[in-house]
Amino acid sequence: MTLLGPADVRKLAEQLDVRPTKKLGQNFVHDPNTVRRIVTVAKLTDDDVVLEVGPGLGSLTLALLPACKAVVAVEIDPVLAKQLPATVADRAPDLKDRLHVLEADAMRVQAEQLAVAPTALVANLPYNVAVPVVLHLLAELPSLRTVLVMVQAEVADRMAAGPGSKVYGVPSVKVAWYSEAKRVATVPRSVFWPVPNVDSALVLMTRRETPEADRKTVFAVVDAAFAQRRKTLRAALAGWAGSAARAEEILVAAGVDPGLRGEQLTVDDFVRIAAQG
Repeated sequence: MTLLGPADVRKLAEQLDVRPTKKLGQNFVHDPNTVRRIVTVAKLTDDDVVLEVGPGLGSLTLALLPACKAVVAVEIDPVLAKQLPATVADRAPDLKDRLHVLEADAMRVQAEQLAVAPTALVANLPYNVAVPVVLHLLAELPSLRTVLVMVQAEVADRMAAGPGSKVYGVPSVKVAWYSEAKRVATVPRSVFWPVPNVDSALVLMTRRETPEADRKTVFAVVDAAFAQRRKTLRAALAGWAGSAARAEEILVAAGVDPGLRGEQLTVDDFVRIAAQG
């Protein structure tokens, strides 16, 4: 096993004529210690099947392979998807059979496309699609028990925020629907190529039993509650409920103060509101 260092990443990118693009949110990790740290925090077992989104040049993939049963790598870039098996065969030949590559957009991946059901999502996610990708995969793949993703530090704070926090919002509530989330580490921008303008962070999510409610209905309430953060729930939910008066009736029936704002509610509060709608 030979992990990729800064010189290896740049050399491989040059050979492939790969130029990282903002459109795909490509910032490649080139620090071996960082990928080792991610794998340690993930606490994988020999029985885990890891889903990796956006493996890029394979820095994290190489670190994941010895720690689990298999890695299913979803890569949207055809050049990178084709190269990944060759990189693994060259640097970890004994582990090449553990790698399965799917050339696809992670936002459109369906469970039936995967040869084996993943138990863990571990990935360095593109900044521009991190939250939608995580929510889509949690919804589509109930086999996922844990999620450890590296995202923009600000996004990490939002995903892991609790009620009452200044950054608590739609991502926080929707992540909480599926899991218990916490920010577990900060990652400096210097470990990436090209170097981004912000630091990153690791967010660990542990799957929880989802509420017994219709997800789409609950999420519609969440979206409405945060559409205009300064408004009270009575006003914010008027459009969803049909009128401010009806919104107040629903909130009172759900045991929620109509004068509160969305950032003060838990996911269970939103479930009760949706049930009364």
